[in-house]
Amino acid sequence: MSTIRRREFLQMAAGAAAVAAAPAILTAKKTDSPAIVGSGEHRYEVQHDWPQLPGKFTWQTTHNVAIDRAGNVYVIHEGDAKKTDHPAIFVFDPDGKYIRSFGKEFQGGGHGLEVHEEGGGEFLYVTGYQHLKKFAKLTLDGETVWVRHAPMESGMYAANEDTKPDGTWGRDRFMPTNISFHPTNGDFYVADGYGAYAIHVYDRDAKYKSTFGKVGKENGQFNLPHGVWTDNRKRRDPSIVVADRVNGRLQWFTPHGTHLETVNEFLLPANVDTFGELMLVPELQARLTLLDGKNKVIAQLGEDATWRENVMKMEARQHPEQCPAGKFLHPHDACFDADGNIFIAEWVATGRITKLRRLS
Repeated sequence: MSTIRRREFLQMAAGAAAVAAAPAILTAKKTDSPAIVGSGEHRYEVQHDWPQLPGKFTWQTTHNVAIDRAGNVYVIHEGDAKKTDHPAIFVFDPDGKYIRSFGKEFQGGGHGLEVHEEGGGEFLYVTGYQHLKKFAKLTLDGETVWVRHAPMESGMYAANEDTKPDGTWGRDRFMPTNISFHPTNGDFYVADGYGAYAIHVYDRDAKYKSTFGKVGKENGQFNLPHGVWTDNRKRRDPSIVVADRVNGRLQWFTPHGTHLETVNEFLLPANVDTFGELMLVPELQARLTLLDGKNKVIAQLGEDATWRENVMKMEARQHPEQCPAGKFLHPHDACFDADGNIFIAEWVATGRITKLRRLS
């Protein structure tokens, strides 16, 4: 992890419990019974370290997870830029068995990915930050359809940011984090979460259309808009929801970027997914929140204030084996499968993918 990201993370955590005074990391206790999280209609059996990664590969900071219509699970990790022959994207079947891997071109900056259905087929959309500064459309086997860099038409970026990208950070740099899709017209939305703090809109042919958002704390402004999703739940007009991470909130917008609603009191929300009327929000501070169709909190999985204080020490992400069953470290992305099970990718140096099997 770069020095900039380490400093950034500590700054983001400043509003949490006093990090320096946090007690030592607890050691996980072995048990014969699987951990259960949630209650009532929202109970899940926890299966940590769910996928079976072949021994010739290693996780290098897991980031995002996505699922295709066959139930196959795609995982991207940041990767090590020095290991140019190592894949950044792994595919597992519904039982967690390894199928294939690809994406060495994203090593050192692999970040977001989504599976999207188009014209009867499925494609993988991937974002790369750090020195990569790009987003791409791939087939599910990893073949490149197209690649795009900084939208210079937006007027937000330094010269040559689209032609000679490097690892420079700043508000005039392009550091895309996640992608979402309009439900009908083919437009898609790219969150520049670590760069200009804005959302860029593209048409179905990946041509730039417009931008909304800027740096700030007011409605319609962002402080690290890390996640973006299309909220197409029942009894709601389609809208774009942004995980405004450092501001600790979700913001909703029309597809054209007009602000609609803000919900506060999240703990570094990283991304969003939906299932029926449920909305799932992975939060970097050790929990996942579920909202109902009216955006009211109905469950907070893994919620534990004492454990959260432990987690907010940087060394915690180096030792996921010390995390008690049923607790989380840094949920960075999470998604539902077709049965309502939840898959979680955590921002953990040695990798951590967890399946929450739906019980109710």
